[in-house]
Amino acid sequence: MISFTKFLTGAQHFGDQLRYQEDAAKWPHGIRKGIGPVVAWNMTRTCNLRCVHCYMSSDHQYYPGELNHKEAMAFIQSLADFNVPVLLFSGGEPLIRPDFFELAEEAARLNIRPTLSTNGTLITRDVARRLKQTGVGYVGISLDGLEAVHDQFRQKKGAFRQAFKGIENCVAEGQRVGLRFTINRHNMNDVDEILDLVEEANIDRICFYHLVYSGRGSQMTADDITPAETRQVVDRIIHRTMDFHQRGLEKEILSVDNHTDGVYLYLKLRESHPEKAAAVLKLLKRNGGNRSGMAFANVDSQGNVHPDQFTQNHTFGNVKEKSFGKIWQSTEDPIQAGLKNRKPLLKGRCATCRWLDLCNGNFRARAEAVTGDFWESDPACYLTDEEIRRDGDAL
Repeated sequence: MISFTKFLTGAQHFGDQLRYQEDAAKWPHGIRKGIGPVVAWNMTRTCNLRCVHCYMSSDHQYYPGELNHKEAMAFIQSLADFNVPVLLFSGGEPLIRPDFFELAEEAARLNIRPTLSTNGTLITRDVARRLKQTGVGYVGISLDGLEAVHDQFRQKKGAFRQAFKGIENCVAEGQRVGLRFTINRHNMNDVDEILDLVEEANIDRICFYHLVYSGRGSQMTADDITPAETRQVVDRIIHRTMDFHQRGLEKEILSVDNHTDGVYLYLKLRESHPEKAAAVLKLLKRNGGNRSGMAFANVDSQGNVHPDQFTQNHTFGNVKEKSFGKIWQSTEDPIQAGLKNRKPLLKGRCATCRWLDLCNGNFRARAEAVTGDFWESDPACYLTDEEIRRDGDAL
């Protein structure tokens, strides 16, 4: 996760204290010594929508074998025992699960910050109020573009209006809320209008996700944008981040699933604001790039532990059988061991890139989806061969 807001303006938000801790990159099992990873839990695969890019391939049906209530409570306790700082409740649609609020309350009671990833369609004013009362630190609601594009992606007419109403209900109740926007060929031209909505609706935060080829989204490789188009989109995000800041609007703007953004932003600042670029470089070194399998974990609805939510084809253990902490610290699985020290295993452009210490090889799920090799280079890197040459000027 790359904070455009912090890099460009210096503003501090909650997640920055986790992402940019001193020596964060040195701790293979978590953010820093004694702190576990951020965990995204797909608490159910059931969903009231059937989105074309869903990495879980969710549908409106029952999926047997999901953690029951007792198992879920024990799982949350095991996260607390391992000092997990944040638990992201995801799905499917997590609000479909009847015990969601009880589980979120348990996480908060155990000093784990509960957050929520949702399609937003089920957030009434009463639900928004209860989320606030429960102590949910943040609600992320996905919009895939403006109304026509969003409804097409969600395969339901009216999904955009329902999701946006959910956002408005959160804002009205003082529940911190943000947009989640996955960039692709069908919505890349909607970025400015989506940012206009962020301003008009008084939304706190927006995360721009780069497309990861997983689940039903694995069929969307042709819908990803080119490196040149990615640069254009990132340039717009940079421009609008500065525009918000200059007008005194406190918005947190981030990008997710492509650490190339951090290097690209640094290179642009190095040309125009060298002092600011030096500060950004320091933060990127602290962060250490992609943390899948290190400071970020995924647990699916069946209790299987994965390096991230897009890499569910690699499983390290099951929380029904063993505590999360024991599973996470194991190095028996070659993929799990490799992710903790991946640089010697990387191939192609990633292996020879001068920015490897800042990116850490980016997203393995994309590399495997396109090449069949988990350790090949990430095809979503949009830096040129000249920009990644090791014989370039010193950092």
